[in-house]
Amino acid sequence: MPVEERDDVNKPLDPSVFEERTAERQRPTWSGQLEFILASVGYAVGLGNVWRFPYLCYSSGGGAFMIPYLYTRLGTVHAFAKICPLFKGVGMATVVISFVFSTYYNVVMCWALYYLFNSFGATLPWTSCNHTWNAVGNCSSGILGNNNSQLQSASQQFFDRRLLEKTSGLEEAGGIRWELFGYLLISWVIVYLSIFKGVKSTGKVVYFTALFPYIVLFALFINNVQLPGAKNGILYFVTPVWSKLFEVKIWVNAAAQVFHSLGIAFGSMISMASYNKFNNNILRDALILSFANSFTSILAGFVIFSAIGYMAHTYNLPVDNIATDGPGLVFVVYPEVLSTMPVFQLWAPLFFIMLLCLGMDSQFGNVEVAVTFIKDEFGSKVVQVLKREELLTLIVCMVGFILGIPHVTKGGIYVFQLMDHYTAVVSLMFLAFFEVLSVCWIFGVPRISLMIKKILGKAPNIYFRLCWLLLCPLLMLCILTSSIAQYSPARYEKYTYPRWAECVGWCISLVSIVWIPLGAIQEIYNNKGSLLQVSTRLFILTKDRRRRARKEAYILT
Repeated sequence: MPVEERDDVNKPLDPSVFEERTAERQRPTWSGQLEFILASVGYAVGLGNVWRFPYLCYSSGGGAFMIPYLYTRLGTVHAFAKICPLFKGVGMATVVISFVFSTYYNVVMCWALYYLFNSFGATLPWTSCNHTWNAVGNCSSGILGNNNSQLQSASQQFFDRRLLEKTSGLEEAGGIRWELFGYLLISWVIVYLSIFKGVKSTGKVVYFTALFPYIVLFALFINNVQLPGAKNGILYFVTPVWSKLFEVKIWVNAAAQVFHSLGIAFGSMISMASYNKFNNNILRDALILSFANSFTSILAGFVIFSAIGYMAHTYNLPVDNIATDGPGLVFVVYPEVLSTMPVFQLWAPLFFIMLLCLGMDSQFGNVEVAVTFIKDEFGSKVVQVLKREELLTLIVCMVGFILGIPHVTKGGIYVFQLMDHYTAVVSLMFLAFFEVLSVCWIFGVPRISLMIKKILGKAPNIYFRLCWLLLCPLLMLCILTSSIAQYSPARYEKYTYPRWAECVGWCISLVSIVWIPLGAIQEIYNNKGSLLQVSTRLFILTKDRRRRARKEAYILT
């Protein structure tokens, strides 16, 4: 052992470290390692695997998207909010963005519930034009090509005119859709009942919510590949349009899909991992999570594209003239596919239950970020005021429900799209860049390796070190730069948002981003000395602090 470390051992240990460690020992943990893995996989494997990944493949030249997607399958960097004092605001920013995301993500769950309860009849209501909500003379049974602007499919009108009762734009709120209001309430009740006991309740729920989607996906895949035309859809999925590989946008989309799907920068993985035991094998979990996420996306791609091929065959349309982006793929195209399948009375409910499971797992993680933050920062005060920690979770869910009400108005789809664009696209890029910067370059790979060696007994291999040192920072820099260069305002179908709505969107982004400069300003203000001295203290963990941290970790473990 170096001399400087031996000298450090003789220094008195801060008593607060023992108090912190005692509190950590009292912190609840997952009942078993499988529960954490299932919860993590359930969080990462969400609706994005079902609609975002297949559509990006669809719009990016089919199999051409697969090559960069598999090449950039990275998911090993997780944020450590307090590693670099100057960027401590990143930790708060991840809490805020996770909670903001949860307020509108649950709206998708209420849509899935609406479709689920409408899928038990003898006929599916989105298959015909004989309903009161259908536009006379403007409705067509079956899927229409993307080039047909004169008519709407019955499934599109069910989504727009029955489910949403969509208005003409953001300027026209149109009042609350009370049915969706009720389904939104049910969605939040399900979330609360699944997480109100912390990991003790979540760990049991994920055995179903994380595994059931795979049963449905495999069953749908087996069914779909036997349908006429399925082969053409699958070939479109796996056959690259080689010219697309020379487009930078394709590679950025592929990397961004992995980035979004794994939930990097949301903070959910950190919150769930904080309930692990000290010596949990985080490297193994990272690989399992990364593999499971990519495997699920590819499996969903085969399921979706086999169905698209079947629809193209049924309506005599090209494969590249079927799908739409975002919710349209899941709530317009696929419901139409389900209605034409044999035994649709079975497949339709199973599909929407699968959507609920995929969404709920991700929602558990998002809400848990806010709950964990409040417990960690204000735990004793919260217990004194509320008496029971379950009430804290209830309050968080109630606030999330109230903030989600604008999304279930008749103009709510425009609010939803605005929130999704400026939260899940703009804000995440900035947060992830600062997380990677603080973890990989400022805190540094040698220190990360040392921490992992203390946890696992051996240093991480060269693959992880290269990811942390080069691949992850450079990838994030490319994604951030390309996102800024290719920025375009939010749109929903043919609707263009007014200028004031774009300003609101940027304010939504700043709600999370602003914590980064605010945290840095506070640290600079609280530290005395010249700018150079302050910067050195805030950017770099000094030798004394490093030696002290190593000594405390050694004694307490």
